[in-house]
Amino acid sequence: MSLPHAFADHLHRDRRRSVHTVRAYQATAERLIAFLGAHWGADPDATALAKVTTADLRAYLAFRRTDGLTNASAARELSAVRGFLKFATGGAAMTTIKGPRVKKGVPRPISPDEAVALAEDVSDSATEPWIAARDWAVLMLLYGAGLRIGEAVGLTGAILPLGEAMAVTGKRDKTRIVPLLPQVRAAIEDYVQLTPWPVGRDEMLFRGAKGGPLSPAIIRRAVQAARTRLGLSERTTPHALRHSFATHLLGRGADLRSLQELLGHASLSSTQIYTQVDAAHLLDVYRNAHPRA
Repeated sequence: MSLPHAFADHLHRDRRRSVHTVRAYQATAERLIAFLGAHWGADPDATALAKVTTADLRAYLAFRRTDGLTNASAARELSAVRGFLKFATGGAAMTTIKGPRVKKGVPRPISPDEAVALAEDVSDSATEPWIAARDWAVLMLLYGAGLRIGEAVGLTGAILPLGEAMAVTGKRDKTRIVPLLPQVRAAIEDYVQLTPWPVGRDEMLFRGAKGGPLSPAIIRRAVQAARTRLGLSERTTPHALRHSFATHLLGRGADLRSLQELLGHASLSSTQIYTQVDAAHLLDVYRNAHPRA
């Protein structure tokens, strides 16, 4: 087994990384091996990788920059490289390199009216009633329960019958309990009544038009089309609905620890970014409403 494949197995089995992360990190490892092979004139093994220098890594990043990598993408690439070298060499690779500085963006929530209008437009544009109910239910899970889109489309019939809360498995197989608003429960139940596909306990809850698992890309494309029709910002994405869920809860007095649990964040620092969002919103309100602003 090649080192990149062994690295991917390690990430999946031992680190419980998502399929997307495993695929991306394996691809980075394969690119690094190919680059160093051309750079050094021979395919590197673990012993050679332990001798990688800062200059080697800088050369690799410069090579990747020719593919149009942004600072954020370059930072993620370097993180994957560090993880791979540590795994492949058993920690023997000691070279260090600072990644490009990445300005941490503040999530941009959308208003409740915009969130509902977006979901309604997506639903109204569906080709069949059951697809309309499906899209509405998925978007309500994002905005009304704060799910990630991958978590929503990954639900199975095991969540039925619905109660006041449900268990959601998120990143790194971490399970959390998410309360369900009556409107969210009703959206899911309406979809279950209309879908032509079986909803067994081990079956995927949300299906594509031909009965296969629903792809997140289908929802993303539907949202993109709807925001164009409604004249909403390009930042209006499925993930923006989750941001809005968090920001609106914080604005109504939710504490950060509770919000961290609801969102399934591994660390409080991931949740604290929403305090910046709320402060920015308050500043906008102040500037628009205060006579002395």
